[in-house]
Parts: sequence; structure tokens; C-alpha cells
Amino acid sequence: MTEPVDAGGIGALAWLLLALPAFGAAVLLLGGKRTDRWGHLLGTTTVVASFAYGLALFFSTLGLSPEERSSELHLFDWVPVEALNVEFALRLDPLSLTFVLLITGVGSLIHVYSIGYMAHEAGRRKFFAYLNLFVAAMLLLVLGNGFVTLYFGWEGVGLASYLLIGWYQHKPEAGSAAKKAFLMNRVGDLGLAIAIFIMFKELGTTQYTEVFSRVDELSSGTVLAITLLLLLGACGKSGQFPLQAWLPDAMAGPTPVSALIHAATMVTAGVYLVARSNPLYNLTEDGRLVVMAIGAFTLLIGCLIGCAYDDFKKVLAYSTVSQIGYMVLAVGLGPFGYALGIMHLITHGFFKAGLFLGAGSVMHGMNDEGDIRRMGGLAKKMPITFATWALGYLALIGFPFLSGYFSKDAIIAAAFSEHGWRGWVFGGVAALGAFLTAFYMTRLLVLVFLGKPRWEDLKSADGREYHPHESPVSMTAPMVVLAIGSVGAGFFLSSGDNLANWLAPVVGELQEQHGVLGHGAVNALVLALSAAGAVLAYVLFGRKPQPVERPERVSFPVRAARADLYGNALNEALFARPGTWLTRALVFVDNKGVDGLVNGSAALLGGSSGRLRRLQTGFVRSYALSMLLGSIFVLGALLMVRFS
Repeated sequence: MTEPVDAGGIGALAWLLLALPAFGAAVLLLGGKRTDRWGHLLGTTTVVASFAYGLALFFSTLGLSPEERSSELHLFDWVPVEALNVEFALRLDPLSLTFVLLITGVGSLIHVYSIGYMAHEAGRRKFFAYLNLFVAAMLLLVLGNGFVTLYFGWEGVGLASYLLIGWYQHKPEAGSAAKKAFLMNRVGDLGLAIAIFIMFKELGTTQYTEVFSRVDELSSGTVLAITLLLLLGACGKSGQFPLQAWLPDAMAGPTPVSALIHAATMVTAGVYLVARSNPLYNLTEDGRLVVMAIGAFTLLIGCLIGCAYDDFKKVLAYSTVSQIGYMVLAVGLGPFGYALGIMHLITHGFFKAGLFLGAGSVMHGMNDEGDIRRMGGLAKKMPITFATWALGYLALIGFPFLSGYFSKDAIIAAAFSEHGWRGWVFGGVAALGAFLTAFYMTRLLVLVFLGKPRWEDLKSADGREYHPHESPVSMTAPMVVLAIGSVGAGFFLSSGDNLANWLAPVVGELQEQHGVLGHGAVNALVLALSAAGAVLAYVLFGRKPQPVERPERVSFPVRAARADLYGNALNEALFARPGTWLTRALVFVDNKGVDGLVNGSAALLGGSSGRLRRLQTGFVRSYALSMLLGSIFVLGALLMVRFS
């Protein structure tokens, strides 16, 4: 990692990146109902202003040499306690600035979209306050110059996501989803916290530059332990196995929340953590192998489950689980994949945000209906939504020369480049994921936008009829911008290795190796598999009428997929239920053991004192008799001792 210089010039105001959305959140939360009329405008303006300043920072660094692109802005001493000295400072380098532009850029579009989507929602300004809080926390996460500062933003993102996922407080499923996300993320957060504790114990510091410059002082076992604990934290935030179950349930929140969490911000935090910690991961091949295994397994289960769901947003949610799996697989490749993982993260931010906003547009025009079996033929009713969504779909499945083609295919080729069995296993899983991705996304496209309009003769559960219509400009304009990014971002980032060269001062030069299959063969294989998946989905779901209601009898694989491959049941059996039993046992021991001992001692003393108190009668003759009996007892004891 390049040694940073003190931020000067335009970088001296980098604190504004955080302060602007944080200010918006504070005003909207503390201002109360007085801000209802203009709160959404303030919330949007602060994020747009942060994006504009981020752009200015980005362009100001382009003319600098790679060594000069990293700088730090010290704000104040945060934790000056004995040997632990944590400063509150921001690190500006190619990696953090890349995330700043992604978070604030996509975040700005989602804020604009939310103006129309939440127009009739009570308490809209509070929703924008939570969005601002989320963006501010995410920016702190990526801009902090040490692991403790990152952890502060990490927890802030968890809090804001809890508030946003549980926005519909009148819906029990929203509250349950929010609590589930919060609790499952705490499991990952524990791993991150312990990793930070180990760093401080072994090195006496938690700042990036000091930790990464002294990693050679750590034993191989310590490095492996730290990297695995960091991975646990990444699994929580990025929805990777075994902590992926919260992410699809988060669809209970409003659609802009789904786009914000699943596209460009929260779920990418884990990928950022691994990429930022690359000096540690470069030292442990075993640690990187575990990262690759987690990413490959997660991308596969995300694809399989996505094939079976009928809920529009949940299919996209499991698509996110799968695509983040590709990113984790990429960063697990080490120097061969750090830049590729970040590139797919950026392109995914464009097309997945567009897909989620498109889903929200469809639901907005369909009385909040989310069952894709009740849709069909919406392309004619919602042409802008269909066009933008179709471009995002093509980018996701890796259609030639769209964004996903350049980023996802590059990851698959890099996976095949691993030597020996690793190349066949990880490359094969990634290629199979491309086939399944094309299948479930084509199924989604066909059932929602093409075919017979199945909604024409239906009514929703509360008796409302469906009258699908195009969304307002405030919703369609961000979708158009994201569609443009879905088309061109991949080509721009990969052309001349633009992104890889930009990130090189932080993650190292992008290395290439030749493994079991060449790049040309991989591209042809992935294209053939994607085409086969799309054709198969069209044959099964586009060539014949589809039932409006889900069939009652389905095969075991479909039942298993609809049960999330029993992930929730596994977590319940292995962790939740034993944890409940352990808690009950500890409560019993506490009540009957600890409290019983304390309360029993008190009762013994109280009872004994009560009985002894009865001997104090106040009659002289009783005391004289007691003295006489005592004297006889003492005399008898002395005689027994004398003659024994």
C-alpha cells in the first residue's frame, strides 16, 4: 500500500463527503414535521452535492502520479488511551474514491427515484433521513484510515439498514426481516471485532498503513486467523454463506431500500473489506482458498434458489447473493482478481440498481403486486421500464459487449486460470452460475414483460383491479441513467485496463496466468451456456400459457429451492435452537443456582436470627437459668477432658 501524504488543496475538505449526508439526516430527524414539505429535496440535494464533490476529488487526482494519489486527512484524535491511539482520519486513495463515486452516484439516483416512489408515503422525510444516514455511514466505512474507523461505519450501516428494512412497521414480516438482518450481521461483526483485537494485540495498532507495513511480523497462523475472521465479517454484510439468509428477507422494505442495499452499498462492504486487506490475504494461500470456496458456493446456491421463486424482488435478491459470490470469488484469487472483483462490483451497481428500480416501477404500476405469475405482457404498458430493465437483464447475463460481459466473464476466466483442480472446480462452478443466471433472469423477463397479460382477469387480494401504467419521470429518469451505465460501464473500465491501472497503487498490479482454459475458450463456453440457459427458460415459460397460481405439486428440488435450500432450517437447528436451549439452561442455573444460593443464605440467616431472637425474653429468671445451664455444660466439658 502506498504511503499516504497529508491531504491538501481540494482534499482538505474531504470531510464534506460525510458531513453533507450526515447533516441532511440530522436536520430531517431533529426538524420533525416542519421539514415534511421539503425534506425529500434536502435529503436528495445533500447526496447529489456529495457526489459532485467526490467527482471533483476524483478528477483532481487523475493528473497525479500513482504514488501521489493516496493521502490522509487527519480530523482529530479519537481514542487516545494508553497504547491505543486511534485517530479519526480519512484516507483518500483510488480504492476509496472508487467506492465514493459508486455510493454517492447510485445513491443520488435512488434518492431521486424515491421522490416519486414514496410520494404518497406518510413520514417521507424520515425515510430520506434514514437514506442519508445510510449513505453517510457507508462513506465513513470506505473512507476511514483504519479498521476501528471502518468498524464505526460498519455498525452505522447495520443500524441504518435495520431502520430502512423495517420501514413498513405495520407489516410483521418487515419487523422480522429487520431484526433478522440486524442479528445475523452481528454474527459477522463479532468476527471483524475479534480480528481488530488480534491486530492490536500483535502489532499495537489498527491503522491501515501501520498494520499493512508490518504484516511480516505476524506468524502464518495469526495471519490465517485474522483473514478468516475478516471473512466472517464480510459474509455478514455481503450475504455470503452461511450468513446469506437475511438478505432476501430484506425485500420487505421499500424498493429503493432494496436497490440501495443490494446494488452499490451495504452488500459490497464485505468485498471492500477483503480488497482493502489485500496485504494480509496475499500472505495466506489457505485464507484465499477459503474466500474462493465461500464465493463459489454462495454464487451457486443463489442461482439455484433464484430459479424457483415467484416473488419479483426475491429473485433479484438471490441474484445479488449470486453476483456478490462472483465478487468474493474474484478477490479470493488475490493479485489475479482484486481489480476484477471491484470492476464487477461497479458494473453490478449499475445494472442491479436498474433492475431493482425497474421492479419497483412494475410494482408501482401493478398496485404493489410482486407475484410474477400475476403479470405478463407489461412491455406494451410500460415501455420505458421494459427497455431499461431489458438492458439491465442483458448486462447481468453477460450479453456480448455489455457491462456484465466484461466483468463477469473476466472473473470466470480468472477462475479457470487457477492451476490444477482449483481451475476446474472454481471455473466450472462460475460457468454453471452463468447458465443458471441466464435461465432465471430470462424466466423473470418472460413472465413479467412478455406473453399473455395474466393480470387482465384478476383482482388483488383486497379487491383492487390492476391498471398497469408507466411510472413518472422522477422514477424513469434514474432508470435510464442506470441503463446507460449497464451498457457502457464495463467497456470503459476494462478498456486499456483503466480500472486495474487506477487501483494498482492499492491492490497491486493485475496479474495474469494461464491455466486449464484460455480466455477465448472461456468466453465461448460462457456465451454458449448463457444462450442455452436463456433458450431453455423461454421454451419452458414463454412458449406455452403459464398458470396464475403456483402449482401445488412440485418436484423436490423446487421445494428445496423455495425453502432457501433449508438454509434457515440449518441455522435454526445448529445455532438458534441450541442457543435458545443454552440461554434457558443458564437462566435456570442463575435462578435456581446463583439466586438460590444467595436467597437461601439470606433465608437461613433470617430464620436463624428469628429463632435466636425468641430466646431474648426479658425475664431475669430465664437469663439466670441460661447461665446455670451454661456453667454446668462448661464444667462437664472440663471434667471430661480431665479424666479422659
